[in-house]
Amino acid sequence: MAVYTDISDDELNALLSDYDVGEALSFKGIAEGVENSNFLLETTAGRFILTVYEKRVRTEDLPFFMAVMETLAAQGVMAPRPVRTRTGAPTAFVRGKACALICFLTGVSPKRPNPAHCRAVGAALAHMHLALRGSGLTRPNSLSLQDWEGLVRPRLGEAEALQPGLSARLQADLTALEAAWPDGLPQGVIHADLFPDNVLFLGPKLSGLIDFYFACTDALAYDLAVCINAWCFEPDRSFNLTKGQNLIAGYNAVRPLTGRERDALPILARGAAMRFFATRLADWTTSPQGALVKPKNPLDYADRLAFHARATGPGDYGG
Repeated sequence: MAVYTDISDDELNALLSDYDVGEALSFKGIAEGVENSNFLLETTAGRFILTVYEKRVRTEDLPFFMAVMETLAAQGVMAPRPVRTRTGAPTAFVRGKACALICFLTGVSPKRPNPAHCRAVGAALAHMHLALRGSGLTRPNSLSLQDWEGLVRPRLGEAEALQPGLSARLQADLTALEAAWPDGLPQGVIHADLFPDNVLFLGPKLSGLIDFYFACTDALAYDLAVCINAWCFEPDRSFNLTKGQNLIAGYNAVRPLTGRERDALPILARGAAMRFFATRLADWTTSPQGALVKPKNPLDYADRLAFHARATGPGDYGG
């Protein structure tokens, strides 16, 4: 279970006294998530998610993340709305750690996304980008091109141990990304981590986008490239062109890509694969034995990198 901070009944009641959400009826840890402690809380006023921030999330970034969710909810995008304290603060503290109370969204994350899921996600991503346009919110991407090399190069030996020949491929990927990374693409606030476990569905209908704790300012098309990696590869690591076509078509139906954005999809998708390979490799090599959450295998993204290196144009992704 991804719960790193235990909260006693007395601590919970003291925390809830800062909010106007009634009295606790039930409170239990949630087994999803790897970065933070998450709890499902039911009170006399409704259901909420309590998140205690543990690892990569910096306290100084929390106002940005809360503002992103508040802006989206106000614009009618299906994002969770943070609950402010009685004094109007978007966050609080429990056991000396920052935390937030978020309104609960109903739905289930798809275990095996299908093309219809992909089309719905593409449309929702574009709606999110448009809703945040002009918000004035900004935060640098702390896991972008300049950061990947620092995560990967010191760990090339570990990568080679995972798969012989991988270190040379990674060095070639890093060189290619640095040489070809596009600039001047339309920018805005992006989710940057919209994997299937961060999207909720009720039957065929998308009911929520969650977990905005990597949100930042970057190229909008890079966010789509993250989704290409997250939604369009099969368990055997092969690319599903039909899913790619539906994802991109869903996005284009709401916010059409520019010609430069479309042409940049192969290098953006390669960069997105490098970003997730880099953080997975770092977690793989630093997670202590017996950790509560098993680190994800970086080789899933090594195979994606190989696919993107072979891509010749946006048509390889269904664009």
